[in-house]
Amino acid sequence: MFQDGSMLGRLANGLARWAAIVGGIVLLAMIAIVVVSVIGRALIWAGLKPILGDYELISVGMGFAIFAFLPWAHINRGHALVSLLTDQFSPAVDAWILVITDLLMLVVSAFIAWRLWLGMLDKFNYRETTILLGISMGWAFAAAVAGAIVMVLVAIYVLGRSISDALAGRAGPKHVGSEH
Repeated sequence: MFQDGSMLGRLANGLARWAAIVGGIVLLAMIAIVVVSVIGRALIWAGLKPILGDYELISVGMGFAIFAFLPWAHINRGHALVSLLTDQFSPAVDAWILVITDLLMLVVSAFIAWRLWLGMLDKFNYRETTILLGISMGWAFAAAVAGAIVMVLVAIYVLGRSISDALAGRAGPKHVGSEH
């Protein structure tokens, strides 16, 4: 059930992949905003001007993009790994260490999603907006909450995969960028 080839595994991988793709599109849009805005500032003498609220747009987009990339990094084990001590352990011990770290990742992800949710509700309740564009900060938080919820769902799957691998005595998936 918690294997990458299963229906649940394909769903979790697809969800993480699509979140990362959307995050990448938002990141490209932010790059375009910065480039156009900088060119506008540099050419004020020629009648151009920067994009109004560029800092606000970047802030909102960055909040979403960060949370959109986390699930993909987690499902592919692309987070930073320090294995000085664990290299000395057997594969079985390493598998159970992954269970513990994946449980901690789920707890932290759920906590962040919960706090973002409460922050979003506050922003909507107080009708807080950005200064120049008047973008509702509630919607900015909602974008981050969407990515955080995907992260929680992926973290649940990854924990299940780790437990399944540890119980079966299988080595977990390789870490991205590692020599294992």
